Amino acid sequence: MIESDTIKLLRECDAGVKMGVSSIDKVLEYVSSSKLKQALETCKTEHEKLDTEIQELLNQYHDEGKEPNPIAKSMSWIKTNVKLASDESDKTIADLITDGCNMGVKSLSRYLNQYKAADEKSKDITKRLIHLEEALVIDIRSFL
Repeated sequence: MIESDTIKLLRECDAGVKMGVSSIDKVLEYVSSSKLKQALETCKTEHEKLDTEIQELLNQYHDEGKEPNPIAKSMSWIKTNVKLASDESDKTIADLITDGCNMGVKSLSRYLNQYKAADEKSKDITKRLIHLEEALVIDIRSFL
């Protein structure tokens, strides 16, 4: 049970990190403020560091990880493009990223509760990813 829950939790973290990096990449070119750009780039770098840890653990379990849900990814792409087409402001970008972070925190918290038997290392990665998402929301709040 421990190994099964650990792999499942790591897969969800993998998908979440990929979704976060992809979302940040989509909006970076539209950012005007150097402060907002720096916050997004820093968060992206931290996501990539966590992804390296996640991939190392998944490799130990001979698991390839998980891609983000195609429907969620498509909906995110549509929402981002529609909102940015009508308003390319930093406010819009902060709003989009805040929504994404909040959805990530909610999902990861749910998975952390669902996969209670996961090992402590995987739970720690999940908690650090949640904290990273929460911190980004706070960092960009002034742009809303």
